[in-house]
Amino acid sequence: MLVERSNLAVRMLNRRFTRLTNSYSKRIEYHRAALALTFFFYNFCRKHSTPKGKTPAMAGGIATTVWSVRDMLFAADQAIAA
Repeated sequence: MLVERSNLAVRMLNRRFTRLTNSYSKRIEYHRAALALTFFFYNFCRKHSTPKGKTPAMAGGIATTVWSVRDMLFAADQAIAA
């Protein structure tokens, strides 16, 4: 049941997994990057109702605050530069 819910969340956040869409990846690197951003946003930026308004990263003790999209893109840029 949890896997099905996770798959639904990925399909809704990343339209590359739905049928009849114009946003598709021509290269596997682009697909991996889009999927990584989707999972990062889901776990660090999006507040969930189950863990009392926290992100999954906050509930797991990985992060202390909700990340903004700007913070996420800055971290991605820093990772590429390193």
